Amino acid sequence: MTNFNPRMTVLAAACACVSTVASAQDATLSNPAISAVLDGYYQSAERPMAEREEGFGLGHTELALSASIDDLFYGKLTAVLETHGSETEVGLEEAFIQTLSMPAGFSVRAGRFLSDVGYLNNQHVHTDAFADRPAVYRAFLGSHYFDDGARLDYVAPTDLYWTMGVEAFKGESMRAEDEHGEREFDNIGVYTAYTKLGGDIGISSSWQLGLSYLRNENGRLTAHEAHDEDVVIEDSHDHSHSHSAMYTGENTYMADFVYKWAPKGNYKYQHLTLSGEYFQVSDFAPLAAHELADAHSVEHLPDDQTGWYVSSVYQFNPNWSAGLRYGRVDTQELHDDHFHEQSLKETEVSLAWHHSHFSTVRLQYTHQNGTNFDGIEDDNLITLQYVMTLGAHSAHQF
Repeated sequence: MTNFNPRMTVLAAACACVSTVASAQDATLSNPAISAVLDGYYQSAERPMAEREEGFGLGHTELALSASIDDLFYGKLTAVLETHGSETEVGLEEAFIQTLSMPAGFSVRAGRFLSDVGYLNNQHVHTDAFADRPAVYRAFLGSHYFDDGARLDYVAPTDLYWTMGVEAFKGESMRAEDEHGEREFDNIGVYTAYTKLGGDIGISSSWQLGLSYLRNENGRLTAHEAHDEDVVIEDSHDHSHSHSAMYTGENTYMADFVYKWAPKGNYKYQHLTLSGEYFQVSDFAPLAAHELADAHSVEHLPDDQTGWYVSSVYQFNPNWSAGLRYGRVDTQELHDDHFHEQSLKETEVSLAWHHSHFSTVRLQYTHQNGTNFDGIEDDNLITLQYVMTLGAHSAHQF
């Protein structure tokens, strides 16, 4: 991991995020940066759309390899191990190359990588201040959205940090559910565009605002059709314990903000982070009557699906931090010719002990209040988690 800079400004931190080479300059093909992140937990109950199960388990355990390929390219590979019951899943979260020296502030990334929409999505989950992503992320992005595709980024030569970019992805994990496996999906299903603006307020504070748009060509629901009993029904992707989005639509609009404060810019001993995001998902109902069996149509167009969260995390000394997060997600579930409204509210309190920058032990309380949400009743959860980093690891995002 790179040395911690207590006076990191928004501009410097964000530029490091865009280039993703903050720690790559010292890592070469003959001396790559190799790291592992161990994530283990105990959880008292399950929560909707989350990957952690009740009881003891392994969470988002990472194995990463990164290096500068030469003076023009940087590469990174991140494999993830997760357990669900008696099964262990191995997935490839990142496998990309990125340019290092394109002119005029441009850069290109290609392969498999985390989308840069929103605030949390481009960050690895082990850097979070809570055990799970907010409900809005679990509902609309499958916890965190990574995919196969390409990205073009641009950093403007302005006094404030200002970046913008576009992405194109395969979009398989963002496809709407296909109950009978008969639908033909677009091969390039997701397109995104985003911009982020940030700066400093004096010596102790910094901020960032972001706007994002995600176009999902395969996001509209397929109408339910009548089938004979001997037809085998299959799902195009299993939502259970997957990284697929549970609720999709053709258009997703996102807005995010983050504010950070540290006395005289020194983040080592004390700092405060305030953040929040808002999602609006539209155009998810099946197309008009010609897509519906027996010329039936949906009774009425439902309201947009929405979700948001606000979070406050305060590190009050070098070894202890506390977090409070509240969020809500409102979704629509299609039943025959009508939609059912669902709502989930979550209040989370987290207390974390950091012996060093490489080790965290977290105790979290979650109160979830669901209205007809996937059969989840109101419940209280306790999560005890450890996150440990071994080896050289990339600098964390702003």
